[in-house]
Amino acid sequence: MSERVAVRKTYKLFIGGKFPRSESGRSYLVQDANVSLASRKDARDAVVAARAAVKGWAGATAYNRGQILYRVAEILEGRREQFVALGVPADEVDAAIDRWVWYAGWADKLTQVYGGANPVAGPYFNLSSPEPTGVVGVVAPEQPALLGLVSVIAPAIVTGNTVVVAASPAAPLAAVTLAEVLATSDLPGGVVNILTGRLTETAPTLASHMDVNAIDLTGVTDAELAADLEIKAAENLKRVLRPAPADHDWTTDPGITRMTTLLETKTVWHPKGV
Repeated sequence: MSERVAVRKTYKLFIGGKFPRSESGRSYLVQDANVSLASRKDARDAVVAARAAVKGWAGATAYNRGQILYRVAEILEGRREQFVALGVPADEVDAAIDRWVWYAGWADKLTQVYGGANPVAGPYFNLSSPEPTGVVGVVAPEQPALLGLVSVIAPAIVTGNTVVVAASPAAPLAAVTLAEVLATSDLPGGVVNILTGRLTETAPTLASHMDVNAIDLTGVTDAELAADLEIKAAENLKRVLRPAPADHDWTTDPGITRMTTLLETKTVWHPKGV
């Protein structure tokens, strides 16, 4: 009996709930694996998919979004050893699972914490209610590969935003494997889109895209690139999250700042009854 030849895996992009190759046909080698090299057109396609998913995801109940994030944690728990085999430390995988659960718990609580009734002079009720910003472009940190990625995706989507993630070119395998977890959960297609490849190619496209409402530059380590992305983002008044400090500790309590930064506040006036 001849020795079996293993099927070599090609890690593809994750756009609109599907796994296409880059439209350019390009790939690069990481950890002896072929990984798709996203183009500017792939980034634009991902924004289209994210925009199409906004209405349904933002319109879902907070309880439903929380249940879906918890389901992601369940599936990630079941594939724990797969991430360990990719070189992700076991304690980091556990922390990433716990972080999905942590953010899932905030889904139906953040409105009570961040919104509420405002005291006003006059016969009116004045209520502030947080709403999602829309499509968020995210540059993921290189390390920790999985925990850092979860820590920038989960706070954006739990409140109803959709995201296009530019994964770190040095650590893309955890990102695409996480995409496989998301694809087999109940997360609607297009809510999370993941691009692998050069940040200098995908990030400027996201920063300048007029249909992207906010940009998270957490994973940008090049000060010159960060400044250029902020300038591009200013063209349509995007919300901008600045790059994380080099010594940022991703294992600490993340707080609610990442969630609230990607929210818009709607204020409603209503007359009081006589």
